[in-house]
Amino acid sequence: MPMPALPRTTTRSLTRTQSRTGSRSSRWLASGAIVVGLLVSGCGSNADDAGPGFSATDTAESATYEYTIPVGAGVALDEGTPLSILPAELEVTVGETIKIVNEDDRGHNVGPWFVGAGETLRQAFTSEGEFEGSCTVHPSGTFVLHVEA
Repeated sequence: MPMPALPRTTTRSLTRTQSRTGSRSSRWLASGAIVVGLLVSGCGSNADDAGPGFSATDTAESATYEYTIPVGAGVALDEGTPLSILPAELEVTVGETIKIVNEDDRGHNVGPWFVGAGETLRQAFTSEGEFEGSCTVHPSGTFVLHVEA
């Protein structure tokens, strides 16, 4: 007696499974490539950290406004000593720059920025506006930046 032929649905089912697996693998690879691309594009770029109205610049150049947060600033704040390293308000013009050197062993908020321990922030002002935020190195606790054209 001859052997019955396998039903065609079995062959189709196997083909569908293979194509689904291939499709899933392709989707996972594509998703992984997108995630890796996003991570790589975000690494080493200060453009996103600059924020609206600002542009990161080379720290070797001199800045229009320069401030240094000294070693021990965090300890002084913990002890209740008010610090007045920066003004509570600063008026600048588009094109000018600010440089904040943090020599302390902890990070500090300075208006729209966070300057990590041992880090230097250098920003160019690219558009007018008012930017404000908390400031750990001024007795008022705030820093307001007015950028004019």
